[in-house]
Amino acid sequence: MSKQSLIEIDGAVHAESHGIYTVTLVNGHEARAALSGRIRSNHVNVVLGDAVRVALSPYDLTHGRIVYRYPTRHTRAA
Repeated sequence: MSKQSLIEIDGAVHAESHGIYTVTLVNGHEARAALSGRIRSNHVNVVLGDAVRVALSPYDLTHGRIVYRYPTRHTRAA
């Protein structure tokens, strides 16, 4: 399967269990997703509530791969 045939959609991490994340997508559906190799090799931490981009296969829209974590605003404690 080529990269052009993947469906990329945004969502938020809802739960995590043994490296598999449950992501609530913007259209209201849920998908299970693992971290992509690029995310793992760059040691990007994905935690609950993070906004992410998920690449889904057109054949199975319930499983995917987290390919990007959007930056979050960090507030400084006084």
